[in-house]
Amino acid sequence: MRLNYPSNVKVVKVPCTGRVDMLLILKAFESGVDGVYVAGCMEGECHYLRGNLRARRRVEQVKKLLDEVGLGGERVEMFNMSASQGQRFAQFAREMTERIRSLGPSPAKKNKEVLP
Repeated sequence: MRLNYPSNVKVVKVPCTGRVDMLLILKAFESGVDGVYVAGCMEGECHYLRGNLRARRRVEQVKKLLDEVGLGGERVEMFNMSASQGQRFAQFAREMTERIRSLGPSPAKKNKEVLP
């Protein structure tokens, strides 16, 4: 089955969402992305025990940080699903793409253009 999600979604695979740290998410914004979503396994079903719970906390911290600096915490989100829920992954990709489209381009892009 071929999943149908927006072509502007770039998938970065990691062994566990527990490997996704705040710097990885922030570097994505620094590189010019407009939004990030982390797709992790269902809570309580992490092969590495608590990786998805760590990722959830980190995503929440990034949301707060983005709000504080004026980029908007709604530009980052975490979704939980099992590996067999490909359609759900595609649905979250479409939802996040629509959310980001409604927010417009990241303000970081505007600031980056001003800097020498």
